[in-house]
Amino acid sequence: MIDLTETAQNAVKSAICTAAQPVTGLRIMVEGGGCAGFKYTMGLAEAPKPDDTVIERGGIKLFIAKDSCAQLAGTTIDFVVSLKSSGFTFDNPNAKSNCSCGRSFS
Repeated sequence: MIDLTETAQNAVKSAICTAAQPVTGLRIMVEGGGCAGFKYTMGLAEAPKPDDTVIERGGIKLFIAKDSCAQLAGTTIDFVVSLKSSGFTFDNPNAKSNCSCGRSFS
């Protein structure tokens, strides 16, 4: 369903280790909005919501919002560090187009 590159796994593990509150995984979802119509949302989570799909990648539990599963199927998440900016990027085969920000799609 969703893949995390090794770089993304390391970034998430680092965030989990330094979190102020207990964290068991990363919640990922798609919401309406952003430059292109939909945007990716991620955040550390204490536990999955009742209707989340839970998968594990590289020892990290991913909590995928039920309504986002189809839109995220086959997506690879990476973490990129560059001079301009650093952050997570999404390679989503379901996206018809992507915004230049890399965080929204249609």
